[in-house]
Amino acid sequence: MDHINNIPVQELRPGFLGRLIHGQKATMSMWDIKQGSRMDTHQHVHEQITYLLEGELEMNIGGVDYVLTPGCYHVIPSNVPHSAFARTDVKVMDFFSPARDDYR
Repeated sequence: MDHINNIPVQELRPGFLGRLIHGQKATMSMWDIKQGSRMDTHQHVHEQITYLLEGELEMNIGGVDYVLTPGCYHVIPSNVPHSAFARTDVKVMDFFSPARDDYR
């Protein structure tokens, strides 16, 4: 057993401060995203589940616009283009399968 606060914070992209937990087949990440930060459109082989804890996050997933607020989640299938913009400071959990070896 461990505690999330024992994981070092990484700024993998400007304004995206994350703590990542890796298993053999999945990755979980906790992000603090600064207001105004943007994740450009991208896609990856990993299925992604995004769950919003705090704030407002605009997402475009497969060409459809969404605004996620606390309690909202979205399942993003493998290889579907998506982007994000933080309307406010945001706290979000992402789950990836398979594991994000590129984040290790």
